[in-house]
Amino acid sequence: MVGVFEVGAVPFNPDGWGPPDSTTATTPTTTTTTLPLHVPFAPFSRSEKLGRIADFTRSFPSSNANPSNRPSSAKPGAANSSDGPFDFSLDFDAFPLANPDDDSSFRLVDAKPPPRPKFGPKWRFNQHRPQLPQRRDEEVEARKREAEKERARRDRLYNLNRSNQNQPRREAAIFKSSVDIQPEWNMHDQIPFSTFSKLSFSVAEPEDLLLCGALEYYDRSFDRITPKNERRLERFKNRNFFKVTTTDDPVIRRLANEDKATVFATDTILATLMCASRSVYSWDIVVQRVGNKLFFDKRDGSQLDLLSVHETSQEPLPEAKDDINSAYSLGVEAAYINQNFSQQVLVRDGNKVSFDEPNPFANEGDEVASVAYRYRRWKLDDDMYLVARCEVQSVVEVNKQKSFLTLNALNEFDPKYSGVDWRQKLETQRGAVLATELKNNANKLAKWTAQALLASADLMKLGYVSRVHPRDHFNHVILAVVGYKPRDFAAQINLNTANMWGIVKSIVDLCMKLNEGKYVLVKDPSKPQVRIYEVPADAFENDYVEEPLPEDEQVQPPTMDGEGEEANGTTNDVEDKEIEAQT
Repeated sequence: MVGVFEVGAVPFNPDGWGPPDSTTATTPTTTTTTLPLHVPFAPFSRSEKLGRIADFTRSFPSSNANPSNRPSSAKPGAANSSDGPFDFSLDFDAFPLANPDDDSSFRLVDAKPPPRPKFGPKWRFNQHRPQLPQRRDEEVEARKREAEKERARRDRLYNLNRSNQNQPRREAAIFKSSVDIQPEWNMHDQIPFSTFSKLSFSVAEPEDLLLCGALEYYDRSFDRITPKNERRLERFKNRNFFKVTTTDDPVIRRLANEDKATVFATDTILATLMCASRSVYSWDIVVQRVGNKLFFDKRDGSQLDLLSVHETSQEPLPEAKDDINSAYSLGVEAAYINQNFSQQVLVRDGNKVSFDEPNPFANEGDEVASVAYRYRRWKLDDDMYLVARCEVQSVVEVNKQKSFLTLNALNEFDPKYSGVDWRQKLETQRGAVLATELKNNANKLAKWTAQALLASADLMKLGYVSRVHPRDHFNHVILAVVGYKPRDFAAQINLNTANMWGIVKSIVDLCMKLNEGKYVLVKDPSKPQVRIYEVPADAFENDYVEEPLPEDEQVQPPTMDGEGEEANGTTNDVEDKEIEAQT
């Protein structure tokens, strides 16, 4: 017998399409429903999850099967027919209309339009693109490696610059004054360095009043020196070098008596004033007002006789005085190197260029270093002239004309401090080596350039001298010699000639307003400014008693200035004793 599938009564909706609003048929006597019996009904909305109503592809067990095989959710009252080979029953409990646990096959259709793309740089840079985990791990590892390198570098510098546990740092050296300020000194004025940058003054070409001394010719073979064919730096113990202050110069005294000028100084003192804004270490200059004349002097034992090393560097230097890399030891070593270098690069065949007068500081029979003194005069005002003693160390013949040269040497003491190894970089990256020196020794190079400009030198030779071994501060080698025109080099290091003379003119005008007496111009050890103190007339003399500094803070330069035999003495013997004592 074939089973009959009863569809049931389909209600008719006369008002429109679809089922009627009421699902029951009402008669005068009875009320019948058109919905199937025992069928659960669950209302739903379009946003709810819907499952399958019936699945004819699945086969269910017949009525003879064990009812325990039916799903646990099946109810015994569900419609079922077992009269035929096919089971057309609708098991609504097995296939619920809404199954919240069946999320794997559910797809929610979003009818919203897709977001419009935001074009422009703001959207482009603000978007966060997901990165692969492997890429992110690589960046994290790279940052860790960089942090480890930075930590290792700081530890290495800290251990390198500490000779003992109680060693003072570089800051302690900066705060030491070059001269002990006495309580009875009266401060007249203080000038910040910020005002120096705004000064400008133009001077006419100077005139030569007198030339003294004799010069030897420059040896051009030193221009071909490279780190591969370096030359050992020789020592010249028999040659005398003089560092005489302004008032001890017999020529300047004679010119002052003849009223040739109003202001008198040396090229070293003028260069210190011109480059004051680049200085870091403390220095001092003695100013004497005598009548209507002004004399700029350096006192005995002044720092101006030493050459600073690593003055403008950010890396601290050891402050122990007996350390070969301390500021004091390097200053002595630099002065020793410069004197020997200036004599080794000459043609020592006895052929010299002599001038009007011999060396005014040499005694008869002394072997004098090759140097010429040019006493030059500049016009600062209608009734104010300045006379300065300028130095040149050699002469060279170019196109049958003699050109004056200044000779100076930069010294490398330890590549770990500068970060540049001259033996590896001088041939291929000479510009990088010079840039590093300009950063670490800005004041010293500016002063050398100012001295060459004051002397009207045609060429300034810079030598690169290094230690044979970083721990041997007594033996050196010449790695290279490079020549520069002073004006071109001044433009390269941003040294303005008008600004230099503006600084000198302002200080001269300020000192000319002072009363007669002795004053000292001191660069503040902790601030970028200079101060003017009025001192007693016998200050800095042999019989003037000052409160002494502690022994570890006293700085005695390797040169002596004074009258008579001490003033004309050499600096070689003093420097040799200093260096031999350290070795």
